[in-house]
Amino acid sequence: MRTSLIVVVVSFALLYAGDYASVRYRIPSSRDPFGTVEVQPYYAVPLKDGKTEFMFLKPENQVCVRSLFPHLGHNPCWYVRRHRDKPINI
Repeated sequence: MRTSLIVVVVSFALLYAGDYASVRYRIPSSRDPFGTVEVQPYYAVPLKDGKTEFMFLKPENQVCVRSLFPHLGHNPCWYVRRHRDKPINI
């Protein structure tokens, strides 16, 4: 059991390190590690009657990283594409 746990932890660490190296050092060099995804920000304003009013803003481009994990302060593009709505609760 302990050996299996060590193998899983080491495998995860190697996967993360390889993912980071591919972003940081542009491996392969022909691939841009950053992308952009258009997100829709909006204000969610609670009203007195318990309902919520939504005020939509102009769509924005959000920088993302083409990797499995978040790196360099950016979320992965696969995650940002699945979460295009950006609510701002007031």
